[in-house]
Amino acid sequence: MKKIIALTVLYSLCFSVLDAQVSYERIANAENEPSGWFTYSGNYHSTRYSSLSQINKNNVQKLAPVWVYQLKNPGTFETTPIVADKVMYISEPPSTVTAIDIATGRSIWSYTPNIPKDVKFPGYGPLNRGVAILNNNIYVGTLNAHLLCLDARSGVLKWDVVVADNKLGYGITGAPLAVNNKIIVGISGGEAGIRGFLDAFDATTGKRVWHLYTIPAKGEPGNETWEGDSWKTGGAPTWVTGSYDKELNLLYWGIGNPGPDWNADHRAGDNLYTCSVLAINPETGKLAWHFQFTPHDTHDWDANQIPVLIDVKVGGVLRKVLATANRNGFYYVLDRKTGKFIAGKAYARQTWAKGLDSTGRPILIPGKEPTEKGNLVYPSLQGATNWFSPSYSPGTGLFYVSVREIGSLYFKREVTYKPGDYFMGGGEQMLPGDNAWGAVRALDPATGNIKWEFKLQSPPWCGVLSTAGGLIFSGTTEGNFFALDAETGKSKWQFQTGGGIYANPMTFSVNGQQRIAIAAGNTLMVFGLVQ
Repeated sequence: MKKIIALTVLYSLCFSVLDAQVSYERIANAENEPSGWFTYSGNYHSTRYSSLSQINKNNVQKLAPVWVYQLKNPGTFETTPIVADKVMYISEPPSTVTAIDIATGRSIWSYTPNIPKDVKFPGYGPLNRGVAILNNNIYVGTLNAHLLCLDARSGVLKWDVVVADNKLGYGITGAPLAVNNKIIVGISGGEAGIRGFLDAFDATTGKRVWHLYTIPAKGEPGNETWEGDSWKTGGAPTWVTGSYDKELNLLYWGIGNPGPDWNADHRAGDNLYTCSVLAINPETGKLAWHFQFTPHDTHDWDANQIPVLIDVKVGGVLRKVLATANRNGFYYVLDRKTGKFIAGKAYARQTWAKGLDSTGRPILIPGKEPTEKGNLVYPSLQGATNWFSPSYSPGTGLFYVSVREIGSLYFKREVTYKPGDYFMGGGEQMLPGDNAWGAVRALDPATGNIKWEFKLQSPPWCGVLSTAGGLIFSGTTEGNFFALDAETGKSKWQFQTGGGIYANPMTFSVNGQQRIAIAAGNTLMVFGLVQ
């Protein structure tokens, strides 16, 4: 009898914690509630900046673990937690969702969907990068390309919709984005010759509201940039979360590489809208504008990097811009109303282009295509940066990005499309470890000029967090979690987590105490100040 009463009390306590609703208005005004973290990138503009300042340059040396959460099943842990009303929601590989008490690290509930044993994940692995929250619901995409809606208070499944056919190579690894009463979700699987798309679902019912293919069909604008029927297996996945401008009512989403990756013999043309960013009306799914970073890509330099929406002075005039450090080694500044190119500059070593012309189109260096014998080009397949998030601090006015300095030998071979199988047309061989390194770099957001860098032993897979405490947080594949001075890049603090870091740091507060969280190895580590 006592056990039943205790469980009832615990259940009641959990529900009392979870009763508040995370409305669209709260998400849209996330800067007013820095104690939480309501979206994958912290806010719709994807700055991954927090106005919390309790942890700062003067006391960060006192940072230490407060609690640690262990994965139920070991795997690649790339989640960015969502925090709302004293509860944290994380995704665990491959598609589990867990709710955690942020004060203690105690698990409140956990939900694991049924994933078929023969699930396909060509090119992306059995992982998940996060969830979305809206009202009292949690949304997660699954490895087998379903979108689930869970009750935030109990973890009970409310609905389950099929987004795509996993047998063709489709899967979902990115966190959905909640905009108004819609859940926007992208798709993985570009290495399987899919035809990419972006979907919006009604947040209440799970009904599909709109469907936008990222490769135009015959008769649609842009299809002429594909040779013959190559558009049908052209890739262009949408596997990382996008950004949103409420004032302009535009959704911005990065688009993946074309397929086959390295053999473009039968897909002549620019191959729209691969390696692009799309501006989309979130109500209708209609395309407002596009900008292509790497036309006719043959190096797997997708544009799935997070688009950051900021207001900066360009030529003395304050402009609404989209800033992004692209996988191809160039940093871009675009007018986010029109998509017009404003500025661009290499922020890492690249050997494939002489630069960018006045429209932002790369000026190619001849002879840099993949070959049967292999062709050395910078950056590597993984790019000068990748899916992990950059950050922008309005305090310093700097754009921060984790950079990978490494090249690859790119190979080309023949390939035939088979549904659900790899469709890549070659491969790559990265340079030996001694020839590779990494850095966190601070860029002038208007020009891309490097202001400072903090060198790393090896190319990183960790994103960047900036805070009003004047700090930058990031991590290394060797497991070192660290804080830098946001103005100078000087080291302020470090902690060896014991596991490689392949995730994005975030911050929140509980009972007036700021916390910093990072997924490392098979653990989620939460840090706070100790006396």
